[in-house]
Amino acid sequence: MAFKLSKFSLERIQENVAQRRGEALLSELSDLHPADIAEVIDQLELEEARYVYEMLEPELAAEVLVELPEDLRDSLLENYTGKEIAEELIEQLDSDDAADVIAELPEDLKEEVLANIEDAEHLSDITDLLTYDENTAGGIMAKELVKVNVGSMLLHCVRELRAHADDIEHVYVINVVDDHDKFVGTIPLKELVIRSLRTPVKDVYDPDAITVRADTDKEEVSRMMEKYNLTVLPVVDARGRLLGRITIDDVVDVIREEETEDVQRMAGMEALDYSYSNSSLWEMVKKRAGWLIVLFIGESFTATAMGFFEGQIEKAVVLALFIPLIISSGGNTGSQASTLIIRALALGDVTVSEWWRIFKRELSVGLMLGVALGVFGFLRVAAYSQFSTAYGPHWELIGLAVGFSLLGVVVWGNLMGSLFPLLLKRLGLDPAVSSAPFVATVVDVSGLLIYFTIASLLLVGVIL
Repeated sequence: MAFKLSKFSLERIQENVAQRRGEALLSELSDLHPADIAEVIDQLELEEARYVYEMLEPELAAEVLVELPEDLRDSLLENYTGKEIAEELIEQLDSDDAADVIAELPEDLKEEVLANIEDAEHLSDITDLLTYDENTAGGIMAKELVKVNVGSMLLHCVRELRAHADDIEHVYVINVVDDHDKFVGTIPLKELVIRSLRTPVKDVYDPDAITVRADTDKEEVSRMMEKYNLTVLPVVDARGRLLGRITIDDVVDVIREEETEDVQRMAGMEALDYSYSNSSLWEMVKKRAGWLIVLFIGESFTATAMGFFEGQIEKAVVLALFIPLIISSGGNTGSQASTLIIRALALGDVTVSEWWRIFKRELSVGLMLGVALGVFGFLRVAAYSQFSTAYGPHWELIGLAVGFSLLGVVVWGNLMGSLFPLLLKRLGLDPAVSSAPFVATVVDVSGLLIYFTIASLLLVGVIL
């Protein structure tokens, strides 16, 4: 039975590692889940991590390996030969995990590992998986599964389960194929308990079981499994032949990776290759600097836009007081709309073809928000004018200029934030790159144009 890692046990383990007390260390680790052992190793210095990892039994070491961050995994494997990796680690892993580990190795080491895998079937499965793009269903599926012919009986299902008991850790369903290995359906395990084992498979299997093609994007796979509440999803080729299966634990990893990437891109940066804690300072700077420079250049156009209205600002300095208010309101509105649409696209809640419906909806939302903020902006000018002469005798016109500008900027920001992700999606780009900072930058510049144009129209001949 595995126990959850606690702060107290972590401190004891770290003390045993520092003192190189091997027996006490193994005693502590023996009660932990492989994921917790990976967490322990990840918090150690590299030499200490190697010390702990090399003490583990091969089967446990293999399970821990797949739980480690990619960069630490690479560092730990530097001291292993291709033959050792193949015999001590790869032979212990399911085909999908083995393929993931091998795919990250240098090309020469990868070939050496493959050459030393003795199990011909395991080697064939791994080699096959390495041919698929890592971002597709084929790239995350496992080849290990239980299948029976549609012409057999349930007794044969039990025999197949027993035959693969040591090879497959979790079995959720029995896959049914025809004489040409084409997938025809699945049998829930409970059927083996409640029915006679002499029952023909053709009388029991579910012909409506959902499948996915091997070339399907892994994000679509995760949406399918979430939508239909699946724990396992069979993978087939273009001809419907059964290739493998995707289990819920693989999809959880996909969802976490994709959401992390989207959040980082929406924050105005490139997605990190590794986790925050395992990313180097240079990588952090490199991933963030590019977009910061782009956003800086974009924001510099704000000064250019203000230059066009230098005369108006000189005549009515009071207009400059409201610039932060106007552009931040538009930017915030655009950021909200952008975040909502990007997330809706990721969840499949909306599609690019619905752009007209989204336009009308966001136009209505923008008008309502704009009116609310516009009224609030006018009231703010009116209230302040009762106690100060900062806005002069024509404060009503200034209030109207602020109010109508807020209306215009909020409507524009809302439309920009909601439609720009759709445009990127239509062009085949990641909508997440239309991040909140990027939309806010564009709306800042256009917001100034809206503000000073409206102010010029309302105040001409009075103040300007």
